[in-house]
Amino acid sequence: MLRPKIPTMPTPTGHVTPPAVVEPTAVVPGAQTPPPVPRAMAPSRPVVQLTPGTVLALVGGGTAVVLVVGAVLVSMLLAVAITGVSVAVVAVVLRSLLASETKRR
Repeated sequence: MLRPKIPTMPTPTGHVTPPAVVEPTAVVPGAQTPPPVPRAMAPSRPVVQLTPGTVLALVGGGTAVVLVVGAVLVSMLLAVAITGVSVAVVAVVLRSLLASETKRR
């Protein structure tokens, strides 16, 4: 049967730098420090406090978003409806033309 050819790795061309020599270093143990005492965890996020002004702004912004999205969706639905009606009118006109041409013969 057919056997696939396995590609070989190309050899590098041009200037190749030799590998750097790594010299081992001595590890010096340090003075033992006691583990830190666990403290009470502070809250990682600040608490959000809503004032009447921010609540009003959030409600107003949400209402604006809902109205804009609703207007876009309604306009898209209206475009689809108008397109469907126009295609239906064209189909009726073509059917009428073809039927009248058949009656003439």
